[in-house]
Amino acid sequence: MRRVFRKSGLGAAAAILAAAMALAACGDGDDGGSDGGGGYGGVPDTDGEEETTTEAASATVATGETSLGEVLVDGEGMTLYLFTDDTDGTSTCYEQCEENWPPLLVEGTADVGGAADEALLGTTERDDGSTQVTYNDWPLYYWAADTAPGDVDGQGVGGVWFVLDAEGNAVETTG
Repeated sequence: MRRVFRKSGLGAAAAILAAAMALAACGDGDDGGSDGGGGYGGVPDTDGEEETTTEAASATVATGETSLGEVLVDGEGMTLYLFTDDTDGTSTCYEQCEENWPPLLVEGTADVGGAADEALLGTTERDDGSTQVTYNDWPLYYWAADTAPGDVDGQGVGGVWFVLDAEGNAVETTG
């Protein structure tokens, strides 16, 4: 699993402010492309802090209760998202997009929990050779501004980022 860690913590107020600014900027009609521009609905890293990432030997895709109902989460309860610009199980989220929407990565195979369906679980190779977990052929991502299990602040960002239900379908409602 890939997580973004910062050398010094980003306070809850700053995270909420950053998410609010990103959401406000997403109504520009952009198609949500991942060309490194603003259309992906990302939160720019304006704090200047160095980021590091890790990749887990295993990852879990489970279900958890949120304000949007039961959706896919990782083994720690952090919400997972799909990107509607992805096609045929292939990620199109790289560079700045990837910084703001870190992919769920695994070195081996992923496990299931809760009401998640093992038959829908898979993986895809990313351009850098890492392995991203998929569900119902959707590559899975985190939203960098989600700070606690059950947060769904990335829901609907840019009109292209959505949580998934246990059947692997996008949940396009808001809480």
